[in-house]
Amino acid sequence: MEFEATMNIIVVGDGKVGYTLADNLSQEKHNITIVDKDPDALRRAHDHLDVMCVKGSGVSVNVLLEAGVRDTDLLIAATSSDEINMVCALTGKKLGAKRTVARIRDPEYAAELSLLKNELGLDMIINPEQASAMEIVRILQFPSAVNVESFAKGRVRVIEIKVTSDMPIAGLPLKKIAQRINASILVGAIERHGIVMIPNGDTVVEAQDTIYVVGNSMQTYGFCKAIGSNMLKIRWVMIVGGGRIGYYLSRTILQMGMKVKLIEIDHDRCMELTDLLPEALVINGDGTNTEFLESENLSKMDAFVAMTGRDEDNLIMSLLARQSGVPKVITKVARIRSENMMKILDLDSVISPRLITANQILQYVRGLEAAKTTSIEALYKMINGQAEILEFLVFKDRWYLNTALRDLKLVKNVLIAAIVRKNEIIIPHGKDMLRLDDRIIVFTKATVLSNLDEAFVVQEQR
Repeated sequence: MEFEATMNIIVVGDGKVGYTLADNLSQEKHNITIVDKDPDALRRAHDHLDVMCVKGSGVSVNVLLEAGVRDTDLLIAATSSDEINMVCALTGKKLGAKRTVARIRDPEYAAELSLLKNELGLDMIINPEQASAMEIVRILQFPSAVNVESFAKGRVRVIEIKVTSDMPIAGLPLKKIAQRINASILVGAIERHGIVMIPNGDTVVEAQDTIYVVGNSMQTYGFCKAIGSNMLKIRWVMIVGGGRIGYYLSRTILQMGMKVKLIEIDHDRCMELTDLLPEALVINGDGTNTEFLESENLSKMDAFVAMTGRDEDNLIMSLLARQSGVPKVITKVARIRSENMMKILDLDSVISPRLITANQILQYVRGLEAAKTTSIEALYKMINGQAEILEFLVFKDRWYLNTALRDLKLVKNVLIAAIVRKNEIIIPHGKDMLRLDDRIIVFTKATVLSNLDEAFVVQEQR
Protein backbone atom coordinates (compact mmCIF):
# COMPACT_ATOMS: atom_id res chain seq x y z
CA MET A 1 0.00 0.00 0.00
CA GLU A 2 1.54 3.28 -1.08
CA PHE A 3 1.21 6.57 0.81
CA GLU A 4 1.66 10.15 -0.24
CA ALA A 5 4.98 11.90 0.24
CA THR A 6 4.79 13.51 3.65
CA MET A 7 8.39 14.34 4.52
CA ASN A 8 11.17 16.51 3.14
CA ILE A 9 14.46 14.79 3.98
CA ILE A 10 18.06 15.94 3.49
CA VAL A 11 20.76 13.26 3.40
CA VAL A 12 24.27 14.68 3.88
CA GLY A 13 26.89 12.24 2.58
CA ASP A 14 26.42 10.13 -0.54
CA GLY A 15 28.54 7.15 0.47
CA LYS A 16 27.26 3.60 0.85
CA VAL A 17 24.91 4.43 3.74
CA GLY A 18 23.69 7.75 2.34
CA TYR A 19 22.98 6.29 -1.11
CA THR A 20 21.11 3.30 0.35
CA LEU A 21 19.02 5.57 2.56
CA ALA A 22 18.20 7.92 -0.30
CA ASP A 23 17.25 4.96 -2.48
CA ASN A 24 14.90 3.43 0.11
CA LEU A 25 13.36 6.71 1.24
CA SER A 26 12.70 7.92 -2.31
CA GLN A 27 10.98 4.62 -3.08
CA GLU A 28 8.68 5.34 -0.15
CA LYS A 29 7.68 8.60 -1.88
CA HIS A 30 9.55 11.07 0.32
CA ASN A 31 11.17 14.20 -1.12
CA ILE A 32 14.92 13.56 -0.86
CA THR A 33 17.81 16.00 -1.29
CA ILE A 34 21.38 14.68 -1.21
CA VAL A 35 24.28 16.92 -0.21
CA ASP A 36 27.85 15.89 -1.03
CA LYS A 37 31.11 17.44 -2.19
CA ASP A 38 31.89 14.63 -4.66
CA PRO A 39 30.46 15.42 -8.13
CA ASP A 40 30.82 11.80 -9.28
CA ALA A 41 28.80 10.50 -6.34
CA LEU A 42 26.10 13.11 -6.98
CA ARG A 43 26.03 12.23 -10.67
CA ARG A 44 25.43 8.57 -9.84
CA ALA A 45 22.61 9.48 -7.45
CA HIS A 46 21.05 11.86 -9.98
CA ASP A 47 21.16 9.23 -12.74
CA HIS A 48 19.75 6.33 -10.71
CA LEU A 49 17.55 7.81 -7.98
CA ASP A 50 14.53 10.08 -7.84
CA VAL A 51 16.31 12.74 -5.75
CA MET A 52 17.60 16.30 -5.88
CA CYS A 53 21.35 16.84 -5.54
CA VAL A 54 23.26 19.78 -4.04
CA LYS A 55 27.06 20.00 -4.31
CA GLY A 56 28.88 21.27 -1.25
CA SER A 57 29.75 20.70 2.40
CA GLY A 58 27.11 19.68 4.89
CA VAL A 59 28.55 22.10 7.46
CA SER A 60 28.09 25.09 5.15
CA VAL A 61 25.15 27.30 6.07
CA ASN A 62 24.69 28.42 2.46
CA VAL A 63 24.73 24.83 1.17
CA LEU A 64 22.17 23.69 3.75
CA LEU A 65 19.96 26.68 2.95
CA GLU A 66 20.19 25.81 -0.76
CA ALA A 67 19.16 22.25 0.11
CA GLY A 68 16.03 23.61 1.83
CA VAL A 69 16.96 23.02 5.45
CA ARG A 70 14.42 25.56 6.74
CA ASP A 71 11.57 23.42 5.40
CA THR A 72 13.06 19.99 6.07
CA ASP A 73 11.36 17.50 8.33
CA LEU A 74 14.51 15.41 8.84
CA LEU A 75 18.23 15.93 8.26
CA ILE A 76 20.42 12.80 8.22
CA ALA A 77 24.17 13.40 8.56
CA ALA A 78 25.91 10.28 7.21
CA THR A 79 29.35 11.39 6.04
CA SER A 80 32.50 9.42 6.89
CA SER A 81 33.45 11.93 9.61
CA ASP A 82 31.81 11.85 13.06
CA GLU A 83 32.80 15.47 13.70
CA ILE A 84 31.31 16.71 10.42
CA ASN A 85 28.12 14.79 11.15
CA MET A 86 27.80 16.36 14.60
CA VAL A 87 28.43 19.90 13.33
CA CYS A 88 26.11 19.34 10.38
CA ALA A 89 23.30 18.12 12.63
CA LEU A 90 23.81 21.01 15.06
CA THR A 91 23.85 23.55 12.23
CA GLY A 92 20.82 22.00 10.58
CA LYS A 93 18.88 22.16 13.85
CA LYS A 94 19.75 25.82 14.33
CA LEU A 95 18.64 26.60 10.76
CA GLY A 96 15.22 25.03 11.21
CA ALA A 97 15.43 21.29 10.56
CA LYS A 98 12.66 19.71 12.64
CA ARG A 99 14.66 16.57 13.44
CA THR A 100 18.25 15.44 12.99
CA VAL A 101 19.99 12.07 12.83
CA ALA A 102 23.78 11.65 12.92
CA ARG A 103 26.01 8.70 12.21
CA ILE A 104 28.65 8.56 14.97
CA ARG A 105 31.10 5.66 14.87
CA ASP A 106 34.14 6.34 17.04
CA PRO A 107 34.24 4.17 20.21
CA GLU A 108 35.48 7.20 22.14
CA TYR A 109 32.08 8.81 21.60
CA ALA A 110 30.09 5.64 22.25
CA ALA A 111 30.05 6.07 26.04
CA GLU A 112 28.83 9.66 25.68
CA LEU A 113 26.01 9.21 23.18
CA SER A 114 23.20 10.31 25.51
CA LEU A 115 25.15 13.44 26.45
CA LEU A 116 25.89 14.17 22.79
CA LYS A 117 22.21 13.80 21.89
CA ASN A 118 21.18 16.31 24.54
CA GLU A 119 23.95 18.83 23.84
CA LEU A 120 23.61 18.73 20.04
CA GLY A 121 19.84 18.45 19.97
CA LEU A 122 20.05 15.16 18.06
CA ASP A 123 16.92 13.06 17.77
CA MET A 124 18.77 9.86 16.87
CA ILE A 125 22.35 8.61 16.79
CA ILE A 126 23.32 5.61 14.71
CA ASN A 127 26.55 3.66 15.15
CA PRO A 128 26.79 1.17 12.23
CA GLU A 129 29.72 -0.74 13.68
CA GLN A 130 28.16 -1.16 17.09
CA ALA A 131 24.83 -2.17 15.53
CA SER A 132 26.63 -4.69 13.30
CA ALA A 133 28.48 -6.14 16.29
CA MET A 134 25.19 -6.65 18.13
CA GLU A 135 23.74 -8.36 15.05
CA ILE A 136 26.67 -10.81 15.11
CA VAL A 137 26.24 -11.36 18.85
CA ARG A 138 22.62 -12.44 18.24
CA ILE A 139 23.76 -14.88 15.57
CA LEU A 140 26.44 -16.34 17.87
CA GLN A 141 23.81 -16.80 20.58
CA PHE A 142 21.74 -18.84 18.11
CA PRO A 143 24.38 -20.43 15.85
CA SER A 144 22.06 -22.91 14.13
CA ALA A 145 20.28 -20.02 12.42
CA VAL A 146 21.46 -18.10 9.37
CA ASN A 147 20.28 -14.90 11.01
CA VAL A 148 18.41 -13.84 14.15
CA GLU A 149 16.31 -10.71 14.68
CA SER A 150 14.84 -9.62 18.02
CA PHE A 151 11.53 -7.84 18.55
CA ALA A 152 9.41 -6.74 21.52
CA LYS A 153 12.50 -5.82 23.55
CA GLY A 154 14.10 -9.21 22.96
CA ARG A 155 11.06 -11.29 23.91
CA VAL A 156 10.30 -12.38 20.33
CA ARG A 157 12.87 -13.95 18.03
CA VAL A 158 12.66 -14.32 14.27
CA ILE A 159 15.20 -16.92 13.17
CA GLU A 160 16.19 -17.62 9.59
CA ILE A 161 16.77 -21.33 8.88
CA LYS A 162 17.95 -23.07 5.72
CA VAL A 163 15.88 -26.26 5.23
CA THR A 164 17.86 -29.35 4.24
CA SER A 165 16.51 -32.61 2.79
CA ASP A 166 17.25 -34.55 5.99
CA MET A 167 15.03 -32.32 8.15
CA PRO A 168 11.66 -33.89 9.11
CA ILE A 169 9.80 -30.76 7.95
CA ALA A 170 10.97 -31.04 4.31
CA GLY A 171 8.00 -31.97 2.11
CA LEU A 172 5.36 -31.22 4.75
CA PRO A 173 2.65 -28.53 4.69
CA LEU A 174 2.87 -26.03 7.53
CA LYS A 175 -0.33 -27.27 9.22
CA LYS A 176 1.16 -30.76 9.55
CA ILE A 177 4.45 -29.35 10.85
CA ALA A 178 2.52 -27.59 13.63
CA GLN A 179 0.87 -30.89 14.56
CA ARG A 180 4.07 -32.92 14.46
CA ILE A 181 6.40 -30.55 16.30
CA ASN A 182 5.23 -29.52 19.74
CA ALA A 183 6.56 -25.95 19.67
CA SER A 184 4.48 -22.79 19.70
CA ILE A 185 6.04 -21.14 16.66
CA LEU A 186 4.88 -19.70 13.35
CA VAL A 187 6.57 -19.68 9.95
CA GLY A 188 6.01 -16.10 8.81
CA ALA A 189 7.75 -16.18 5.44
CA ILE A 190 9.43 -18.60 3.06
CA GLU A 191 12.12 -17.75 0.54
CA ARG A 192 12.34 -20.11 -2.43
CA HIS A 193 14.70 -19.57 -5.39
CA GLY A 194 15.16 -15.93 -4.43
CA ILE A 195 11.42 -15.22 -4.23
CA VAL A 196 9.63 -14.59 -0.93
CA MET A 197 6.13 -15.80 -0.11
CA ILE A 198 3.81 -15.23 2.85
CA PRO A 199 2.62 -18.81 3.50
CA ASN A 200 -0.61 -20.35 4.75
CA GLY A 201 -1.31 -23.71 6.39
CA ASP A 202 -1.33 -25.54 3.05
CA THR A 203 2.09 -24.22 1.95
CA VAL A 204 4.57 -27.10 1.64
CA VAL A 205 8.12 -26.57 2.93
CA GLU A 206 10.75 -27.79 0.48
CA ALA A 207 14.43 -28.63 0.85
CA GLN A 208 16.61 -25.57 0.12
CA ASP A 209 13.86 -23.20 1.30
CA THR A 210 14.80 -20.51 3.79
CA ILE A 211 12.12 -20.18 6.45
CA TYR A 212 11.55 -17.36 8.95
CA VAL A 213 10.37 -18.80 12.26
CA VAL A 214 8.71 -16.65 14.95
CA GLY A 215 8.54 -17.46 18.68
CA ASN A 216 10.24 -16.73 21.96
CA SER A 217 13.80 -17.87 22.65
CA MET A 218 12.84 -21.24 24.14
CA GLN A 219 10.20 -21.94 21.49
CA THR A 220 12.53 -21.27 18.58
CA TYR A 221 15.29 -23.25 20.29
CA GLY A 222 12.88 -26.16 20.75
CA PHE A 223 11.87 -25.98 17.09
CA CYS A 224 15.50 -26.10 15.94
CA LYS A 225 16.16 -29.07 18.21
CA ALA A 226 13.05 -30.89 16.95
CA ILE A 227 14.05 -30.54 13.29
CA GLY A 228 17.59 -31.72 14.00
CA SER A 229 19.27 -28.38 13.39
CA ASN A 230 22.69 -28.35 15.03
CA MET A 231 22.53 -26.57 18.40
CA LEU A 232 26.21 -25.69 18.59
CA LYS A 233 27.66 -24.18 21.75
CA ILE A 234 30.09 -21.38 20.89
CA ARG A 235 33.22 -21.30 23.04
CA TRP A 236 36.08 -20.11 20.79
CA VAL A 237 35.62 -17.35 18.19
CA MET A 238 38.25 -16.30 15.65
CA ILE A 239 37.79 -12.75 14.35
CA VAL A 240 39.86 -11.45 11.45
CA GLY A 241 39.87 -7.66 11.33
CA GLY A 242 40.47 -5.42 14.34
CA GLY A 243 38.48 -2.42 13.18
CA ARG A 244 35.57 -0.89 15.05
CA ILE A 245 33.23 -3.84 14.50
CA GLY A 246 35.94 -6.29 15.58
CA TYR A 247 36.53 -4.26 18.73
CA TYR A 248 32.83 -3.90 19.67
CA LEU A 249 32.21 -7.58 18.93
CA SER A 250 35.22 -8.82 20.90
CA ARG A 251 34.36 -6.68 23.90
CA THR A 252 30.76 -7.94 23.99
CA ILE A 253 31.36 -11.66 23.52
CA LEU A 254 34.22 -11.65 26.04
CA GLN A 255 31.70 -10.33 28.57
CA MET A 256 29.44 -13.25 27.61
CA GLY A 257 32.15 -15.76 28.52
CA MET A 258 33.33 -16.68 25.03
CA LYS A 259 37.04 -16.76 24.18
CA VAL A 260 38.35 -14.57 21.39
CA LYS A 261 41.29 -14.90 19.03
CA LEU A 262 41.49 -11.54 17.23
CA ILE A 263 43.75 -11.30 14.15
CA GLU A 264 44.81 -7.90 12.83
CA ILE A 265 47.41 -7.17 10.13
CA ASP A 266 48.38 -3.69 11.40
CA HIS A 267 50.97 -3.93 14.19
CA ASP A 268 50.13 -0.58 15.83
CA ARG A 269 46.44 -1.44 15.90
CA CYS A 270 47.33 -4.78 17.51
CA MET A 271 49.13 -3.01 20.32
CA GLU A 272 46.13 -0.72 20.82
CA LEU A 273 43.71 -3.67 20.86
CA THR A 274 45.88 -5.54 23.34
CA ASP A 275 45.45 -2.64 25.77
CA LEU A 276 41.72 -2.27 25.08
CA LEU A 277 40.95 -6.02 25.21
CA PRO A 278 43.31 -7.60 27.78
CA GLU A 279 41.26 -10.83 27.92
CA ALA A 280 41.42 -11.41 24.16
CA LEU A 281 44.25 -13.20 22.36
CA VAL A 282 45.33 -10.51 19.88
CA ILE A 283 47.62 -11.73 17.07
CA ASN A 284 49.46 -9.68 14.48
CA GLY A 285 49.14 -11.47 11.15
CA ASP A 286 47.56 -11.68 7.71
CA GLY A 287 44.17 -13.38 7.99
CA THR A 288 44.03 -13.89 4.23
CA ASN A 289 47.06 -16.20 4.41
CA THR A 290 45.86 -19.81 4.41
CA GLU A 291 48.93 -21.22 6.11
CA PHE A 292 48.77 -18.56 8.82
CA LEU A 293 45.13 -19.34 9.61
CA GLU A 294 45.85 -23.06 9.74
CA SER A 295 48.76 -22.44 12.09
CA GLU A 296 46.36 -20.57 14.39
CA ASN A 297 44.15 -23.68 14.61
CA LEU A 298 41.33 -22.40 12.41
CA SER A 299 39.76 -25.87 12.22
CA LYS A 300 39.36 -25.99 16.02
CA MET A 301 37.31 -22.79 16.21
CA ASP A 302 33.58 -22.90 16.97
CA ALA A 303 32.96 -19.72 14.99
CA PHE A 304 34.84 -17.59 12.45
CA VAL A 305 34.03 -13.94 11.69
CA ALA A 306 35.57 -12.19 8.64
CA MET A 307 35.62 -8.46 9.42
CA THR A 308 38.30 -6.85 7.22
CA GLY A 309 37.68 -3.78 5.07
CA ARG A 310 37.78 -5.79 1.83
CA ASP A 311 34.72 -7.80 0.81
CA GLU A 312 36.78 -10.05 -1.46
CA ASP A 313 39.12 -11.02 1.38
CA ASN A 314 36.18 -11.67 3.70
CA LEU A 315 34.54 -13.96 1.15
CA ILE A 316 37.72 -15.96 0.53
CA MET A 317 38.48 -16.34 4.25
CA SER A 318 34.91 -17.42 4.94
CA LEU A 319 35.04 -20.08 2.24
CA LEU A 320 38.34 -21.33 3.70
CA ALA A 321 36.78 -21.49 7.17
CA ARG A 322 33.85 -23.49 5.78
CA GLN A 323 36.26 -25.92 4.08
CA SER A 324 38.18 -26.25 7.35
CA GLY A 325 35.02 -27.41 9.11
CA VAL A 326 34.30 -24.36 11.27
CA PRO A 327 30.65 -24.85 12.34
CA LYS A 328 29.62 -21.18 12.25
CA VAL A 329 30.97 -18.65 9.71
CA ILE A 330 29.92 -15.00 9.60
CA THR A 331 30.94 -12.67 6.77
CA LYS A 332 30.83 -8.88 6.64
CA VAL A 333 30.20 -7.27 3.26
CA ALA A 334 30.22 -3.55 2.56
CA ARG A 335 29.93 -3.15 -1.22
CA ILE A 336 28.66 -6.44 -2.63
CA ARG A 337 24.87 -6.25 -2.81
CA SER A 338 23.91 -9.48 -4.58
CA GLU A 339 22.21 -11.93 -2.22
CA ASN A 340 22.16 -14.42 -5.11
CA MET A 341 25.97 -14.42 -5.15
CA MET A 342 26.02 -15.16 -1.44
CA LYS A 343 23.69 -18.10 -1.95
CA ILE A 344 25.78 -19.47 -4.82
CA LEU A 345 28.86 -19.32 -2.60
CA ASP A 346 26.79 -21.08 0.09
CA LEU A 347 27.96 -18.69 2.79
CA ASP A 348 26.49 -19.15 6.23
CA SER A 349 25.58 -15.75 7.72
CA VAL A 350 26.26 -12.47 5.92
CA ILE A 351 25.90 -9.05 7.56
CA SER A 352 26.00 -5.60 5.96
CA PRO A 353 26.59 -2.52 8.15
CA ARG A 354 25.11 -0.42 5.33
CA LEU A 355 21.81 -2.29 5.40
CA ILE A 356 21.69 -2.49 9.20
CA THR A 357 22.11 1.28 9.40
CA ALA A 358 19.53 1.90 6.68
CA ASN A 359 17.00 -0.38 8.42
CA GLN A 360 17.36 1.45 11.72
CA ILE A 361 16.92 4.89 10.14
CA LEU A 362 14.01 3.68 7.99
CA GLN A 363 12.37 2.40 11.15
CA TYR A 364 12.78 5.85 12.71
CA VAL A 365 11.35 7.60 9.63
CA ARG A 366 8.38 5.23 9.45
CA GLY A 367 7.73 5.89 13.12
CA LEU A 368 7.67 9.66 12.50
CA GLU A 369 5.09 9.39 9.74
CA ALA A 370 2.91 6.80 11.47
CA ALA A 371 -0.63 7.74 12.41
CA LYS A 372 -1.21 8.70 16.05
CA THR A 373 -2.73 5.30 16.78
CA THR A 374 0.17 2.87 16.43
CA SER A 375 3.92 3.38 16.35
CA ILE A 376 6.58 1.36 14.55
CA GLU A 377 8.91 -0.02 17.20
CA ALA A 378 11.12 -2.16 14.93
CA LEU A 379 11.62 -2.82 11.23
CA TYR A 380 13.69 -5.41 9.39
CA LYS A 381 13.97 -5.58 5.60
CA MET A 382 14.77 -9.01 4.19
CA ILE A 383 15.52 -10.72 0.86
CA ASN A 384 16.68 -7.65 -1.05
CA GLY A 385 13.80 -5.62 0.34
CA GLN A 386 11.13 -8.00 -1.00
CA ALA A 387 9.60 -8.33 2.46
CA GLU A 388 9.60 -6.66 5.85
CA ILE A 389 9.04 -7.64 9.45
CA LEU A 390 7.57 -4.85 11.55
CA GLU A 391 6.68 -4.39 15.19
CA PHE A 392 3.78 -2.07 16.01
CA LEU A 393 2.72 -0.79 19.42
CA VAL A 394 -1.05 -0.13 19.69
CA PHE A 395 -1.56 2.83 22.01
CA LYS A 396 -5.02 4.09 20.95
CA ASP A 397 -8.35 2.37 20.48
CA ARG A 398 -9.00 1.20 16.90
CA TRP A 399 -11.98 -0.42 15.17
CA TYR A 400 -10.16 -3.74 14.67
CA LEU A 401 -9.33 -4.22 18.36
CA ASN A 402 -11.21 -6.77 20.49
CA THR A 403 -12.45 -8.58 17.35
CA ALA A 404 -11.51 -12.18 16.55
CA LEU A 405 -8.89 -12.24 13.82
CA ARG A 406 -11.02 -14.65 11.77
CA ASP A 407 -13.62 -11.86 11.52
CA LEU A 408 -11.08 -9.36 10.16
CA LYS A 409 -9.64 -9.25 6.67
CA LEU A 410 -5.94 -8.60 6.20
CA VAL A 411 -4.50 -6.88 3.15
CA LYS A 412 -3.02 -9.37 0.66
CA ASN A 413 0.51 -10.56 1.55
CA VAL A 414 0.25 -9.35 5.16
CA LEU A 415 0.47 -11.78 8.09
CA ILE A 416 0.14 -11.17 11.83
CA ALA A 417 2.86 -13.43 13.22
CA ALA A 418 2.83 -12.73 16.96
CA ILE A 419 1.05 -10.72 19.64
CA VAL A 420 2.99 -9.64 22.72
CA ARG A 421 0.74 -8.83 25.68
CA LYS A 422 2.73 -7.89 28.78
CA ASN A 423 4.96 -10.96 29.29
CA GLU A 424 2.78 -13.29 27.20
CA ILE A 425 3.70 -14.15 23.61
CA ILE A 426 0.73 -15.31 21.55
CA ILE A 427 1.11 -17.09 18.22
CA PRO A 428 -2.28 -16.01 16.88
CA HIS A 429 -5.16 -18.19 15.71
CA GLY A 430 -8.57 -17.21 14.40
CA LYS A 431 -10.11 -16.73 17.84
CA ASP A 432 -7.36 -14.41 19.14
CA MET A 433 -7.90 -10.65 19.31
CA LEU A 434 -5.72 -7.56 19.24
CA ARG A 435 -5.98 -5.32 22.29
CA LEU A 436 -4.85 -1.92 23.44
CA ASP A 437 -1.13 -1.77 24.41
CA ASP A 438 -0.32 -4.97 22.47
CA ARG A 439 2.88 -5.25 20.47
CA ILE A 440 2.10 -6.80 17.08
CA ILE A 441 4.72 -8.52 14.88
CA VAL A 442 3.70 -8.33 11.21
CA PHE A 443 5.21 -9.90 8.07
CA THR A 444 4.50 -8.08 4.82
CA LYS A 445 5.54 -8.66 1.21
CA ALA A 446 5.79 -5.78 -1.28
CA THR A 447 3.46 -3.69 0.88
CA VAL A 448 4.72 -0.62 2.72
CA LEU A 449 2.97 -0.24 6.07
CA SER A 450 3.43 3.04 7.90
CA ASN A 451 0.96 2.01 10.63
CA LEU A 452 -1.02 -1.04 11.68
CA ASP A 453 -4.29 0.36 10.30
CA GLU A 454 -2.96 -0.23 6.79
CA ALA A 455 -2.69 -3.98 7.43
CA PHE A 456 -6.47 -4.37 7.42
CA VAL A 457 -9.09 -4.06 4.70
CA VAL A 458 -11.32 -1.28 6.03
CA GLN A 459 -14.67 -2.51 7.29
CA GLU A 460 -17.58 -0.82 8.99
CA GLN A 461 -16.26 1.21 11.87
CA ARG A 462 -16.87 -0.38 15.25
